[in-house]
Amino acid sequence: MSFFSTIPGALILLVVGFVFLIKGADFFVEGASAVAKKLHVPALVIGMTIVAMGTSLPELSVSVTASLANSNQLAIGNVIGSNIFNLMVVLGSCALFSALEVADDTIKKDFPFSVACAVALMIMGLIGSSVGHLDGAILLVAFAIFLGSMLMTAKNHRAHEAELAEEDVEKEIVDIPTWLCIIYIVGGAVAIKFGGDWVVDSCTTLALKFGMSETLVGLTIVALGTSLPELVTSIVAAKKNELDMAIGNVVGSNVFNILLILGTAGAISPMTYLTVNAIDTLILVAFSAVVWLMCLKKKNLNRANGIIMLLLYVAYLAYIIVRDGGVA
Repeated sequence: MSFFSTIPGALILLVVGFVFLIKGADFFVEGASAVAKKLHVPALVIGMTIVAMGTSLPELSVSVTASLANSNQLAIGNVIGSNIFNLMVVLGSCALFSALEVADDTIKKDFPFSVACAVALMIMGLIGSSVGHLDGAILLVAFAIFLGSMLMTAKNHRAHEAELAEEDVEKEIVDIPTWLCIIYIVGGAVAIKFGGDWVVDSCTTLALKFGMSETLVGLTIVALGTSLPELVTSIVAAKKNELDMAIGNVVGSNVFNILLILGTAGAISPMTYLTVNAIDTLILVAFSAVVWLMCLKKKNLNRANGIIMLLLYVAYLAYIIVRDGGVA
């Protein structure tokens, strides 16, 4: 038995994991923000691409590994659970720190597109009771189109920025060398990935030591652990007043999770889509509709909205614990 399998070892690993997560997210956001300003790309686009891809690494790792091992149920459950967590807990927590102003494009295009991805997944799953090779290929093509759309948005924004006076543009650029920005982003992503793994491993060890069942640990700690990067990165972005990046990270990660991660997993090996998956996907769509209506009403998510979102997630968590039976 290794030292980190003991309670003291798990506690040390937990602290180190959180340090890596927090500092990694700090550097990651700093680097991504600097790149956005240097390239005159909206923070929302950076959040929906570079940041979203970086914070989706745990979901990608878990789901692809599960698919290769033919544990495909884990891949679907991990993505749906992570998307619900991202939407309700990550955005809800950010709203507690600072009111999140939501851009018109996010309300009219990006948010509905993320909901459409969830609906498409549910339709695919219900039609054939699985997400197969063809479904995976369709999801990957949709991901390529989404990425192309983000690049076009960035290109158009850069063209608009080029019309501004040079001195005004220069004032916005963060004085961080490009090579250092890359180190911040890559190093931050690596720290986030390993920090997340260590937090999940230590929490799982502690939970089992204190008598929680493996089922309950899987439903809660492991599922939520893969979303820790999104949570920490978005909160750090919100505290740094990079609010567009915080929102873009969540919306982008949810799109990445369905299109790229499930698309890749489905292309590798067909995944059985059970009734319980359809129920969870329907809950994801319903929660998305609630949050979208909140954004539509006031063009922002305030502290009261954040509290409601967190309470809804607690209710969902209680439901899945009762539904799937977490008592050993």
